[in-house]
Amino acid sequence: MTAETLLASLHLVTPELILAVGALALLMIGVFAGEKSATTVTGLAVALLIISGVWLVLVPAEGSAFGGAYVADGYARFMKVLALIGSITAMIMAVGHARFDHLDKFEFPVLLVLATLGVMLMISANNLISLYLSLELQSLALYVVAAINRDSLRSTEAGLKYFVLGALSSGMLLYGMSLIYGFTGNIGFVEIAGVLAGGGASLGVIFGLVFLLAGLAFKISAVPFHMWTPDVYEGAPTPVTAFLAAAPKVGAMAILVRIVIDAFQPIFDQWQQIIVFISIASMLLGSFAAIGQRNIKRLMAYSSIGHMGYALVGLAAGNDTGVSGVVIYMMIYLVMTLGTFACIMAMRRKEGGNVENIEDLAGLSTTKPFMAVVMTALMFSLAGIPPLAGFFGKYFVFIAAIEAKLYALAIIGVLASVVGCYYYLRVVKVMWFDEAKGEFTRIAGELRLVFGLSGLFVVGYVLFGGPLGTAAEAAAKTLFN
Repeated sequence: MTAETLLASLHLVTPELILAVGALALLMIGVFAGEKSATTVTGLAVALLIISGVWLVLVPAEGSAFGGAYVADGYARFMKVLALIGSITAMIMAVGHARFDHLDKFEFPVLLVLATLGVMLMISANNLISLYLSLELQSLALYVVAAINRDSLRSTEAGLKYFVLGALSSGMLLYGMSLIYGFTGNIGFVEIAGVLAGGGASLGVIFGLVFLLAGLAFKISAVPFHMWTPDVYEGAPTPVTAFLAAAPKVGAMAILVRIVIDAFQPIFDQWQQIIVFISIASMLLGSFAAIGQRNIKRLMAYSSIGHMGYALVGLAAGNDTGVSGVVIYMMIYLVMTLGTFACIMAMRRKEGGNVENIEDLAGLSTTKPFMAVVMTALMFSLAGIPPLAGFFGKYFVFIAAIEAKLYALAIIGVLASVVGCYYYLRVVKVMWFDEAKGEFTRIAGELRLVFGLSGLFVVGYVLFGGPLGTAAEAAAKTLFN
């Protein structure tokens, strides 16, 4: 690689460089300033993420870098902006919670910045090696933050479960990559597609593809690789759970879409079957397993499993309509999830601290009416009830499935949505019709802002969602150019 190509590559990866250099600087500030620097480091970390996002939007760069290992295009830019919004929001929400969940350590924001860096590199990965390295950078940071509250047995258990199962999924992913490389002789997505288009789809490649998809399915917590999700969501500190449910999910879904469209489009019939199976299994398990949940964080875990299933309905179509449906779905999912977790973090009693049971929301409409209204809007949106944002997310992926003649998949998706309505409406019923058991403490300003904006988004999407949908469609089309 010559100096000119290296400089051109560095220009393309400027948003990631900002985060990488910034994370090292924040680490130094934390080390030399001591434990008291947690608030300062958090503020600087949020500023870093905002600068990276502004650069992405204002200085759009397109092309490939580092010998084709990294690609910058409209699709990557859109998904990175979503991931950054998720990271910034989760970090801001953690500020008021830091003391209660023992997150007031300077390492916490630094690890979130490094995890976000991994997510952004993963979204732009264009070969198997860069995919694996970026995924591991993200995962290693997340293993630590899941178990960061060392005084909590649940948090430690969550981190350990996530680490063990994550290591297993990484092994499966790497095994799949080695098979694909062995049978195609290439690691680049474009080169792999070229070999497969020339009739090189041997049984070994199919096996490799299955293992590769299994490893990525773990990251989006799709069935049957979902087993870590409920325990980790429940055990990890709530700000960490909010982060896990946002940016890493967007990144993993983004690279899953890129790899099957860019590298394996010539064997569409092979991977479509896998995606359809994972999608159906995720939708059904997410809908039925959530019915008996009493803990709202576990309920959101099964809800996220179901939502990943709905997003995969669009991917199963395998065309630009389906991919734009996935992109729109992930955008809407991100906002709904962050808003819901802001409400969950506001569930705090004066005497008992944080509470997580659905019954604790009883009578919320009388004690905290604004929070009850927003939570109701978010629950209706998660259920996919029109005219809220969640309905449009499901509408676009189901339309893509119908256009691709996947009628059974679309019907199963609609039926799973109907079942899912039950447990979302149960939360609404508890808030509005049950007797209040006590009052929550004053809601922090940052949480009020997050769930206020997310409530505004889900209600107003029908009015202002057009430009966002157009931007998502344009981003998805760049994958097919």
